[in-house]
Amino acid sequence: MTTHARATAAARAAEMSGGTPTGRKPVEPVPRWAVRVAHTIPLCVLPSGLWRVALVLGLAGYDADYDWAVWERPYVIGLSLVSEGLALLALGLVRPWGEVVPRWVPGLRGRRIPIPAAVVPAALGAALIMLLCAYAVLNQIFGFVEPLNENGEGSPTSGPAAWALWATYAPLLAWGPLLAVLTVAYHRRRRANDAAAAARPEAG
Repeated sequence: MTTHARATAAARAAEMSGGTPTGRKPVEPVPRWAVRVAHTIPLCVLPSGLWRVALVLGLAGYDADYDWAVWERPYVIGLSLVSEGLALLALGLVRPWGEVVPRWVPGLRGRRIPIPAAVVPAALGAALIMLLCAYAVLNQIFGFVEPLNENGEGSPTSGPAAWALWATYAPLLAWGPLLAVLTVAYHRRRRANDAAAAARPEAG
């Protein structure tokens, strides 16, 4: 009984550390590079959010006398919070809560998350982000929309404020590709683990 109890405790510890819903060691564990990518994505989004917050507070070095409408400040702050929140969802592609619904979710706790439920939104998000970034870059080159300037009608296009703007928004270009790579890795890992679990004979 003592040996059996120790084996059971070891199995539970392995389940908690590995984050696998079946309690068995996965055939394809989460690779370290994927974990690094997942943590990099929120860091790519953070600088632009901080720049928008600085703009609202009048600390961006540009347009400090701008007459904000009632809705504009909450919109800019909300945009920053929502963007960072969406970026943090990338962690679900490498964490157990991206495969099994956490226990604190009423009615769904412990249920396995279907692969498409995670892959489809992540893939669409990556595609949309890359399209928006491509448009922003092409707009800077070809001028589809009238450029914003320093006379109080928009964002800066020259000087230190413009360099700060471009430096904080440039990391966003990596968001889409990193999310796409992470989504493919998640899909392949989940499919491999599900196939291995289906092929395994059930223990007596």
